[in-house]
Amino acid sequence: MSTIHLTNGDVAAESLRAALQAAGRDDRVIALRDDLAVGPLRGVDDGPDVRADFWDRISTDTRRDFLREFREQAAALENIARGEANLVVWHAESAADQLMLRRVSYYLRNSPQRLNEVRLSIRDLTDPGAWAHSRKDHATSVGMFAPAVLQARLADAAPISVLRISRLALEWQEVKHANGETRRWRDNTFTSGSYAELDALILEHRADDWRPAARVAAELMTAELGFLVSDTVALWRLRELAAARRIRLRGDVSAWRTLELCAALAPCPH
Repeated sequence: MSTIHLTNGDVAAESLRAALQAAGRDDRVIALRDDLAVGPLRGVDDGPDVRADFWDRISTDTRRDFLREFREQAAALENIARGEANLVVWHAESAADQLMLRRVSYYLRNSPQRLNEVRLSIRDLTDPGAWAHSRKDHATSVGMFAPAVLQARLADAAPISVLRISRLALEWQEVKHANGETRRWRDNTFTSGSYAELDALILEHRADDWRPAARVAAELMTAELGFLVSDTVALWRLRELAAARRIRLRGDVSAWRTLELCAALAPCPH
């Protein structure tokens, strides 16, 4: 029987493909391209529009057709659920990875015997200089791990018990119903958060003179918020704060290279 590996995001998928190739295996890898820790979830399994509309609104990447992507992803999940292949979900200790695991469990709840997992954690992160080591919550995503690490863990794929799959599927339904703006993963529990928490951190690190916006965004992206903040989300919150006149921005608001930030009420130098 064939095996399909599922990851959260393209970076994780590419690393896993390299690991499988090095191991002489031709298993299929599917990347689920949605950071489920951010944005609305209610109705996500009824159609692609709710998530596609969210990412289309906050992303500056005009090359991506989010509605097409999310339609294809929904079809892929339906095909996986109806198929016969063994499935291996790769996940680490981040909110997005854990939500992806629960969503897949929801889709596979009627054929749980096919579902397996590989669990990764900070203990598997062999790079001593990785910034995840400095986080108290030790949040990690599969995309952080080198192909050699993933290759070493291929043999560790293990079945998920029927009881646990049922519990994971129920947790997914509960998270969808809660429909928070953000979702924090702490102590094996999800809680809802808000965009205001992200904005408060940005405002805390603003200055009275122009400074690289990427430096402020880095503070947000490494903060222990219960989920990993992507650069897309960080850039979006900067634009929203600028639109509300709580900060000032100059440069290309769709890229980090030239973008600078200054406190809204400060007499920023020219």
